[in-house]
Amino acid sequence: MSFQRLFLLATPTLFVLIWSTGWIAARYAAPFADPLWYLTIRFFLAAVVLALFAVLVRARWPVDATAWLHALVSGILLHGIYLAGVWWAIKHGLSAGLSGLLAALQPLMTAFLGPWLLREHVGWRQWLGVVLGLLGVIAVLSPKLMASLEPDHPLLWTPLIVNVIGVMTLTTGSFYQKRFLAGGDLRTVTSVQYVGALLFVAPLALLTEDLRFDLRFETYAVMVWSVVVLSIFSIALMLMMINRGEVTRVSALIYLVPTTVAVQAWLMFGETLVPIQVMGMLLTAAGVYLATKKA
Repeated sequence: MSFQRLFLLATPTLFVLIWSTGWIAARYAAPFADPLWYLTIRFFLAAVVLALFAVLVRARWPVDATAWLHALVSGILLHGIYLAGVWWAIKHGLSAGLSGLLAALQPLMTAFLGPWLLREHVGWRQWLGVVLGLLGVIAVLSPKLMASLEPDHPLLWTPLIVNVIGVMTLTTGSFYQKRFLAGGDLRTVTSVQYVGALLFVAPLALLTEDLRFDLRFETYAVMVWSVVVLSIFSIALMLMMINRGEVTRVSALIYLVPTTVAVQAWLMFGETLVPIQVMGMLLTAAGVYLATKKA
């Protein structure tokens, strides 16, 4: 089996493992930097790095103004509004676990919209997988949900709503990417997308934040990880999967993210995993298998 074939088979696993670290990065950086200003720096660095790489390898850039506009708009949706919503919500008190649960709304939105927007066929097996995946995610995060109902852990509605809006734009951006940019070069398209995201978050940061960015190891470490691994490598994996397969099957992988975050928190921070969470992980895995299995 060739290396390329092995890489394609491992792509979904790599994507879930890397994508899930975004919530940990947001929580880790929250005390040391304003979220929108942090994302402004992140998007700028990612756009520059990718643009330089594209020039070095002579990658094909969008051919006309329409293609550039599509890349900018998709960048605002996939990166700008989505990540701004998640990072802002976590900075303002929403737990990383609950934010991860909200990400699981994307497969449901995608399954509902896919048949109409992209004429994708969603069979009963995929629908069953979507439902099982959502139930599994709820089981995994049920202890956090119950804790949020206690008097000393109130549910913060504004961050919750902002996070939901971010998830909705990620879903919209996935369809937009599949519809208008499926044939573009990922190296150049992604660079332009980060320019679009930058144009969205930078004015918001300048208008609403103090532009705080503490010069310490934590902020630098999270920035390097966010730019190189999250903003470049994981996004390349996601766009590659969107271009190669149906959006509904790709988005179903998001169901595995909250479970993976829970495991990472257990390994890194010693958070406990109760039996219902383990059962939820197994249920989620079964749901993703059904939702992503081709007939």
